[in-house]
Amino acid sequence: MSEVYLKIYRGYANLNSVEVFGHVIKNKNLESNSFEHNRWKYAFYMIRMFMIKPLEDIEVNFNFNGVQSSTTTMSDGFYHFSVPLHKPLSPGWHRFEVSVNWGDEKITRTEEFFMSFPGEYGFISDIDDTFLISHSSNFFKKLFVLLTNNIHRRKIFEDVVEHYRLLSKASRIHDEGSNLFFYVSSSEWNLYSFIDKFTALHGFPKAIIKLKKIKKGLGDFLLTGRGNHDHKFEKIATILNFYPGVSFTLLGDDSQKDPFIYQKIVQEFPDRIKAIYIRQTKIEKRQEAVKILSEIKKFNVACCYFKDSLEAIRHSEKIGLLEFS
Repeated sequence: MSEVYLKIYRGYANLNSVEVFGHVIKNKNLESNSFEHNRWKYAFYMIRMFMIKPLEDIEVNFNFNGVQSSTTTMSDGFYHFSVPLHKPLSPGWHRFEVSVNWGDEKITRTEEFFMSFPGEYGFISDIDDTFLISHSSNFFKKLFVLLTNNIHRRKIFEDVVEHYRLLSKASRIHDEGSNLFFYVSSSEWNLYSFIDKFTALHGFPKAIIKLKKIKKGLGDFLLTGRGNHDHKFEKIATILNFYPGVSFTLLGDDSQKDPFIYQKIVQEFPDRIKAIYIRQTKIEKRQEAVKILSEIKKFNVACCYFKDSLEAIRHSEKIGLLEFS
């Protein structure tokens, strides 16, 4: 077994460049475990995902159709490629290769990046309590669910998959391609594999996933998803700058800071946001969220503060977001 574990995530591209990222960590044989374990075995596995050792200053190599690039990992094991594209690419998913040399061993993994289809819409969604029921506002309940409910026991909101599927095909001609879809969360990169498998299991649109800085200890695990959320603003802003001709819709919830973050995005990019969807997670609407959304509407952004996803679907139909070319 190799001493190095090369983690690689789905990337994305525009006409000029492709963005690819991942981590290099000391191998803890994580892939031999399963998100389907029950109770204590599953809890032990989830904790192990946070008890990792990132590897710094490791050279990582990128290859796509003969286009090659190299970079080195940062202190948290993270690597990032921004590779110029000199030839036009067809829209859709493209497979690329990333490798690491470790002694006499070459470790190679493949993943895909998405070249967007011509069109005007993109979608950026939060994860916890936006489509995955996580109880983010209740620390102990969130931790209990994270540790005891495996991938088959975790729950999603009713009709949320249908809403996201409709959004992924909005404005597309017949069944040609799909819209840009990103999942941006304050969960850490440690949970990438779980999120990727969970969204695939439930039939969510295939998306690029962008998460928070990787954690590497038990103390970090106990604070998963908490702390500063500024990284979400930065990641969303990076996406908007990368796709300047695309009108984005933002989806989140009222359990943490999404309304504040999305308001800041609208203020920074006043003509780039088509609509904002905020899920109501408590019995009563939060007055803070109501006030923020009313301010956002002044920028001519359609807003929906909803309890059930059917309400969000009806709103998307009403504003013409689900019209098909």
